[in-house]
Order: sequence, then structure tokens, then C-alpha cells
Amino acid sequence: MRIRQLIAPLVLCLGLVLCAAQLRAQARETPAPPARQEEKGSDKEKEKKPADEKPAKEEKPSVTHHEIRIGGAPLRYTATAGYMPMKDESGKLKANIFFVAYAKEGGSSGRRPITFTFNGGPGSSSVWLHLGAIGPRRVVMTDEGQPLPPPYRLVDNDYSWLAFTDLVFIDPVTTGYSRPAPGEKPEQFHGVQEDIESVGEFIRLYATRYARWASPKFLAGESYGTTRAAGLSGYLQDRYGMYLNGIVLISSILNFQTTDFNVGNDLPYVLFLPSYTSTAWYHKRLPADLQSGPLAKAVAESEKFAVNEYNLALTRGSELPAAERQAAVKKLARLTGLSEKFIESNDMRVPLARFTKELLRDGRRTIGRLDSRFEGIDRDAAGERFDFDPSYAAIYGTYTAMINDYVRAELKYENDLPYEILTGRVRPWNYGPAAQNRYVNVADTLRGAISQNRDLKVFVAAGYYDFATPYFAAEYTFNHLGLDPSLYKNIRLEHYEAGHMMYIHKPSLLKLTSDVAAFYQAALPQ
Repeated sequence: MRIRQLIAPLVLCLGLVLCAAQLRAQARETPAPPARQEEKGSDKEKEKKPADEKPAKEEKPSVTHHEIRIGGAPLRYTATAGYMPMKDESGKLKANIFFVAYAKEGGSSGRRPITFTFNGGPGSSSVWLHLGAIGPRRVVMTDEGQPLPPPYRLVDNDYSWLAFTDLVFIDPVTTGYSRPAPGEKPEQFHGVQEDIESVGEFIRLYATRYARWASPKFLAGESYGTTRAAGLSGYLQDRYGMYLNGIVLISSILNFQTTDFNVGNDLPYVLFLPSYTSTAWYHKRLPADLQSGPLAKAVAESEKFAVNEYNLALTRGSELPAAERQAAVKKLARLTGLSEKFIESNDMRVPLARFTKELLRDGRRTIGRLDSRFEGIDRDAAGERFDFDPSYAAIYGTYTAMINDYVRAELKYENDLPYEILTGRVRPWNYGPAAQNRYVNVADTLRGAISQNRDLKVFVAAGYYDFATPYFAAEYTFNHLGLDPSLYKNIRLEHYEAGHMMYIHKPSLLKLTSDVAAFYQAALPQ
């Protein structure tokens, strides 16, 4: 009896063990139900992420210390090179914008003027202003702006704006080392308004992180960078309450109607004519009475004819009497160095591409677009336009080599991405409403910014040999700004006997530096 009492619990335990084993076997043989498909980015998916997952660590910029001499006096400065992470308000990384900043050491840096600077394109890095005119180091070229044989080199820039302002060079997204964050669409940064907003946010964030809200603030842009700067003048003011002291516009383009050779738009033919005359004078293609005098005499005659007889002739179209038409053709030949036959065959409207090819055709040479002082050699002298822009070819290799060497060797910043000098990867560029039978025109944005901030000063630098942004087009734009007469004193426009990048011409670099230094002094509180 006692043995049966001891065996019964053992049998029960053994039965439970066998039952559990059978259940485990059945579980292994039964297929698992399909996992529920969660929507990408849903709360359930986020819950599945490991609790210890952290956002990517922010890369620290490289900080180095240097000294140069400006005007014979030593100037010590700190250089900061690296990424500024651009995030939305939820903290999601949208892009990394590469920048190089220079700040004078010593004194009250938080109160020193600071200038945010960029080039244009769209699609250009800031390398041109950085190593050509404004930064503490510059590329070595001839005094006329011609390249020297490689290997190229940098020297201390005796004309650096660091003498009177700290500097921040910005490469917009997809230029330089700047890139969208992984998974982010590049096109959200590639457009007139998109570009203004992303660069504007960079400026706000830089001023916040580096304690520069109390500093006098300036913008300096070149080419499309002037479009950006004018747009930023209103955006920074309206969006962030950031009021500027001044804007420097180098080779300005605010109203795109002034340079777009389209059927029905005669404005560029009028505004390019003085630049045609300047170029013909430089290459000695004008009549003796104009050629023997100074450039100023030739362009004065060209400007007067452009806004009067030529403008009227184009406006009247087919109603223009034959005698007046012939007189206009004859005068155009005198002022451009082209034949009357060629001008007549172009219906008195010679587009830029044809002018650059035609002026020196008899010598089998073309002329540059960025700087019409430069000559190129095409395979076919009979074509409609040049094979390449000789003025861009003269600077591209030098600046590319030097920026790639400089950031690693001197700024101690390492990045294996290609530094995009002037890229087409920003296309198609979103021109917004202007793409619908309109032209981009940010001039009114600048007018509004000056009207609200009456202490905002504007400096405009224009080159006589610039075909990308002709000087007479800049004059036209500012003469039609619509400012109250009392505010036109806020604008100063200076001319230079050079091209788009007038600073590659040594005499123009000296004049530009002097002009801008005086502008800053006038724009700062006295």
C-alpha cells in the first residue's frame, strides 16, 4: 500500500513532463502567423528599434590657428572648417553644409563685423571668392589673371577682407563638400526659394552657435550668389528678424530678364551693347577715333546710343523706316566691331553666343563669357558658338587644385568626397513661379528690405568685360528698383576694367578691396 502511494506522484509528474514535451513539438511543427507589415515610419516600427540606438554623432569641425600680414601689420586668426548639420525641428538631419570660417583673434569677437559669403551658379562652391579675393590665402596668377603652369600655389592675401570683418564661406547643398543627408531628396534644396531657405537657416544657426547675433552682419555674393543675397535680405529679416548692415553684390544678377536672349525680349540686346563695345575696344576692333581714346569714351557713346536710338529702333520693329534702320545698323557696326552685313543678317539683334564667336573669327579665335579679355581656340572657326569658355578654362584647374590641397594641408580638414567646384548636379533648378512665362526678379525683395531697414547699405561691383552679368544690366536693375529717392544713397555701384571675377585682374583686386573697405566703414555704426 505504501509503495503504491509513493509511485502515484511519480507517474503524475512524468505525465506532466511528457505533455509539455508534446506541446513544444507541436509548436515547432505549426507555422508562425505572418508578421504584420508596419507602415514605414510608423510608431510600431519605431518601437521595434533598440532602446540604445542613437543618432549619428555630429562631426566636429577642424580648428586651426594662423597668422598673416596685411598692410605690414600681423593679423592672427582662427580658421574653422567642417560641417554644419542642418536639422528640422524634430531633430531629423536634412543636410550637412560645409563651411570655412575665419575669425580674428583677440578683442571682442562677438561685436566684430561678420560676413557670410558664397558664389553662385547655381551649383557653384564658394571657392572663387574664398581663394580669389576675400579669404586670407589666394591663388597665384599673373597680374592680368592668366594661369601659371602647374603645380599651382597659394600665397598670403594682402588684400583679405579679414582686415575689417570676420568671414564665413558657405557651400550650398550639393556644392563643395555639402550634401543632403542619406535618404533626403536633393531637389528640396535646389531651387530659388529652397536655396534661400537652406542658406538662411545656416546663417541663423551659425549666428546662434557661434554667438554672433550681436555682431554687425553682412552678406557677400557673386553672380547667382547676388540673387541669393538679395533674396536673403528679405528672408532673414522676415523669417528670423535678422537685420543686416550691408550687402556686397559682385557681378550682380537680380532681374533675369536683363540677360535672357529670348524671342520677344529685346532688353538684353540694349543692355549688352556697352559690353560688346568694351570688348571690341579691348581687342582693338573699333574705328580709330574710338580706339585711340580711353575705354570710358567708347562706352559712354555706346550707352547713350543703346538707351536712345537703338532702344527706339528695336521697339518700333517693322515700322522703323528704312533710312533709320540703316543708320542704326551702321552705328551698331561702329560700336561692336562687327560688319554691317552680319548685324543686318541678325535683324540688328546679335545674341551673345554669336558675338563671342564672330568678333575674332578672322583670326580663328573666340572670346570668353566670364571675361571677354580671354581668347580661345576652337576646332571649327565657322561654328555658331565657342566650344568652351576660355575665361573659365583659365581658372578652373588652378582653383580646383588649390582648394583640394588647402583644406587638408592647412585647414587640417579631411573628406574623401569630391569637392564640387561648379556642378550640374543641382539641375533641374526650381525657378518656381518664374518658370511660368516669367523671369526671376529678386530686386523687389531687396527694395523691400531696404525700405524696412533703412540702415541697410548695398555695394555693387561690375566688370566692363563681364558677359555673364553685364554691368549695364546691373545699372538698369538698380535704376528701376523703385526705392524712395531718399534711400538711393544706400546704394553704391563701382566699375572695374575686368570681367566676372574682376579680382583675378590685379589692378581690379586692389580697387575692389579699397572700395569694399570704405563701404564697410560707411555701413557700420559710427
